[in-house]
Order: sequence, then C-alpha cells, then structure tokens
Amino acid sequence: MDLRREGESNVDWFNQYVMNDIPIRLIRLSNMKFVERNEVREQFQRFISATRLDGLAELVKYAILSHRWLDAGELTYEEMRSGRRRGPGYRKLKRFCETARAYNMEFAWVDTCCIDKNSSTEIDESIRSMFRWYRNSALCIVHLAQSETIQDIMRDEWTKRGWTLQELLAPRSMKLFNKHWMPMTGYENDKSPEGTGVMKTLQKVTGIPLHYLWTFDPGPVKVDERMKWAARREITRVEDVAYSLMGIFDVSMQIAYGEGGDRAFCRLIEAIMQAGDPSVLNWIGEAARNHSSGVIPLSPRSYVGRASLHLGEKMEMTMTSLGLRVPLVILPLCVSSTNNQRATLGYDEVTLEFVQCPAVQVDFLDYVAAHRTRQFAFGIVNYSIRSSQLPRIRGKSTGFILNRGLEGLYLPRVPICEPSSEDFVGLNLVSPPKHEFDAWKKVQMTGLKEIDFPNILSDSYFYVSPEYLESVYL
Repeated sequence: MDLRREGESNVDWFNQYVMNDIPIRLIRLSNMKFVERNEVREQFQRFISATRLDGLAELVKYAILSHRWLDAGELTYEEMRSGRRRGPGYRKLKRFCETARAYNMEFAWVDTCCIDKNSSTEIDESIRSMFRWYRNSALCIVHLAQSETIQDIMRDEWTKRGWTLQELLAPRSMKLFNKHWMPMTGYENDKSPEGTGVMKTLQKVTGIPLHYLWTFDPGPVKVDERMKWAARREITRVEDVAYSLMGIFDVSMQIAYGEGGDRAFCRLIEAIMQAGDPSVLNWIGEAARNHSSGVIPLSPRSYVGRASLHLGEKMEMTMTSLGLRVPLVILPLCVSSTNNQRATLGYDEVTLEFVQCPAVQVDFLDYVAAHRTRQFAFGIVNYSIRSSQLPRIRGKSTGFILNRGLEGLYLPRVPICEPSSEDFVGLNLVSPPKHEFDAWKKVQMTGLKEIDFPNILSDSYFYVSPEYLESVYL
C-alpha cells in the first residue's frame, strides 16, 4: 500500500514519519546512549531513496516498554543523560534493553527516562503522542513484575493501571515477560491468534473482548463500551483518567496538570462529542458538577452497567454556554401512575405514557417529587433525516426523559404590564401566555432509555412531522 500523498517522495514521507510518529528520543542499544529524532533521520537518509515505501517504517525498529512503575527508584532522564545509572530502575532498564537486543531491535524507548519531565512542552507532546508511539513500535515488551505464570496475570497490578490500557491496545506486536524476564509464551507475537491462551486471560481480567486485544482501531466511537474498560483502573495523578484515554478515542487536548480530574474528564468528553457518536450519551447517574451541561458524566464509571443500545447514526452535538445543543425528536409524555416510596426509600416510582400512543410507557425514579407541576417528553436521539427533511424514527427508539417546569413557579411573581398600542408605535403587542415553561432538561440521574413502538419492527421506520424536531440544550 502506497502511503505517500500525491507527489510526495520517499524522503519527504520518511522525514515526516520520523519527526512526527516516533518518540522524541530513543535509546541506541549498541551503546545505551540517547539518540534524538534528527539523528535518526540523518542515519537512514542514504537508505531511503532505494527502499520500498512499505519498508521505510521498518528501518527505525524500536522496542517499547510497558510496565508498572516502581514506588521509588525509577531511572530519570537526568540520571540517564549524566551517566548516574544505578538502582532498581536502572536494573529494570538494563534487562529491558537486553531483551530488546535479543529480538534484533536497534532502538528502545521507556517512559521513565526518555522524557525530559522538566519540559512542559515535551510532556505535552509525549502524552498526546503516546498511543501512536506504542502503535508504531516494532515490539512492545510487557514486564509483569508480579507474575510468574499466566494465571498470576489475574492479580498483577499492570492490568489495573490507567496508562497500561492504551499500552495493551495500541501495539501490533507484543511479548509478555514475567517477573524474572522470562517469556510467558513460546510465540513470537502474543497478540497473534496463536497466543490465544494469554490473550484470553487478559480478556478475563480486563473485560476487553478478544478481537479488540488482537486488533484495535482508535476513535471516538462505541464510547460507552470503551469507557467501561477504564472504569476500574487506578491512576496516580487525577487528570490522567482523561489524559490516558486520549489515544484510545483518537482525540487531542491540552495537558494541564493541576486542573483537576473532573475538569480534565469534562474536556475529554467534549472532544469526543465533536465526532457526534451518540454512544457518548449512554451513561447514568450524577452529572459533572462543574459543567454547564447535564449530559457530561462524572467519570468512566458512569458508563458501568449500561447495555448496548440502538443508537444509529451520528448526530449534531454543539457545546455552548447553555449546555449541549442537540436536535431531538420531542414526543410529549404524561404521568399515568405514581408509587410513593418517599417515606421509606426517598423517591417516587413514576410511570409515563406517550400522549399520542398510550401503549408505550417509560418508568423512572423521581427524587424531586414535583411531577405534578412539570411537563415531560421523550427526546429521541436515534432518528434520521433524509432528503425529505422528515424525521424518520425506528420501531425501537432510544432517547432521554426530558422535563420542564413552569417558569417562576417557586419564585416571586414578576408583575406583567399591559401597555396600550399607542405606547409602542409599530410594535405588535400580544396578550401574555397563561403558562411560561423553562427549557427542556434531562431528568436527573436518568440515562438513555429504549422504547418499542407497537406494530413496528425494531429496525423498521415511520415518519413524523418536522414540528416534533426541536433543538434543546441539555
């Protein structure tokens, strides 16, 4: 496959690849010295013009390490640069480099000492590029410091850390080594179909389906499923909950340690929402506290327990100061019954039915107990619009329970004046409305719900009038 743009030479392509798609610096295994990207580019210049394009990336063959950091004693960039190489961190680096040489690698990279952590610019680039660096490695060497056998992997901390999720998914070629640096299988690549045994163990402990462990394509899709993989993972810096997921969802955002984990995760969700995949909305529970939108979740754990839904095509999502603006098909609901549990459990069980189709009902737990003074609606997200500009709804539809209250119901009444038409020449005055409602909002603590319209197959469609299509701010 020719990877060049039209008119692009091998030299141009290789220069772009080295300067953008491999780590900022590597360790040259022959002398254990740092080599910068510029030096790598110059080293291979004479080979480029005579090399097939498909093989250019193979020229820079580097091994990359995936591991659990020591509590103390990891080798730093400054120590590696100055030659002060000692301690448990250096011993681990040395064993990694020896293993990489045994697999005919010329270069190696490890996150502990190959990043200058005194440079905020370098930290920012490294974190944004990390998934790509693992993806482009010739071999990812995984050191499982708490495991001797494949069965031990179930208890190894490596499977529970935040950053190791992308380190598991990104590489195309991977070898797992135990605490003694012995290979855990006899296969050349543990991600190949031959390595099913160890991959099935990883599938069991991580909850990631086997086909994703073999081949994973990053992107802002299937967000609800992918967030579950990160839900129980542990991190040291709270912002890393978000930063460690950028590569998996193929989004980019500025690194700002100190902003707080909640704010960083909100920014991640905003970046994912720009792609318009409605799976990002498939969560339940409390919304983020420091955001204008009520559909921004608190953390990856908000997605736990959510089943896959019929979500259909991409939808328009625009974040504003008023919340997330989304066009929904709004169908009115009315309260058909309530079951008061407030005395014992603190909520009412409320059943709503569609005004135009009473056979369709939805239930929710109302912690506000103000359903008698609110209007309800069902906002469908998985509709589609074709050339007719008519909203097309599935027999099995997915949406939010929305509600709105009478404006000013619990506030002092604002006096309404009725001036005469002579007071405002040319202004068409009308009588004030009997009721003024607030904007539609998602009912708190609820998530997306599925409904089945009667006599319509799940994947069949029916059309409704455009008057039901409304942009709301959630």
